[in-house]
Amino acid sequence: MIRWTNPILLPLPLVSTTSPFKWRHFLPQIILLNVRWYCRYALSYRDLEEMMAERGVNVDHSTVNRWVLKYAPELDKRIRPQLKPTNDSWRTDETYIKIKGKWKYLYLAVDSEGNALDFMLSAKRDGKAAARFFRKVLKAQHTMTPRVITVDKNAAYPAAIETLKEEETLPGATELRQVKYLNNIVEQDHRSIKRIVKPMMGLKTFNSARSTLSGIEAMNMIRKGQVKGIDRGDIVSHVRFIETIFGIAA
Repeated sequence: MIRWTNPILLPLPLVSTTSPFKWRHFLPQIILLNVRWYCRYALSYRDLEEMMAERGVNVDHSTVNRWVLKYAPELDKRIRPQLKPTNDSWRTDETYIKIKGKWKYLYLAVDSEGNALDFMLSAKRDGKAAARFFRKVLKAQHTMTPRVITVDKNAAYPAAIETLKEEETLPGATELRQVKYLNNIVEQDHRSIKRIVKPMMGLKTFNSARSTLSGIEAMNMIRKGQVKGIDRGDIVSHVRFIETIFGIAA
């Protein structure tokens, strides 16, 4: 039998009273626990199946997979309004992610303090993809118009920045800085993501990969202390925050 504790309540905004867990066989706390653990730690679905069995909860790994695909994007969506503003110095990089045996590209941007701005999964690595990513970052609720964007030597970035300036999506004064060593801070995030993705035994489809990565990025932002009123490293408040934005009563 699982005994759930109720730690301190946090002053968070009201959420919708419509439960996203309606008709689910398992308790919302169990569902969120699995989604949170899968997106935060280097665990496989079968690992979670065994960990739940140790706690007297019989759940198939395929069920955990369905939970992650449904609630990971919802977690990402629900934390966005609660994120602290980032600064105007962007660091952008892309890395490889294997999906069904083929390499795809994960774009990621952070600010100069390491706070996550946004991510984008792309089938291509070119100027159009880079421009699409920058548009996505600019639309995020917690980001500022960049004063400077630091990238590596990828030739696609200057072309993307030129396009965005021509269409006046970016100010003409925004500086593009191609200095690879300054991007170590965003490369650390890439290593963290790959560490979590490794036990997943390969992402099966583009859409499922995008859903899973959205949950990983959401948990990364929570872990970094990017949520208003939540301190970095305060795991108890992280758990309570996630339960609160999903409308789970304390």
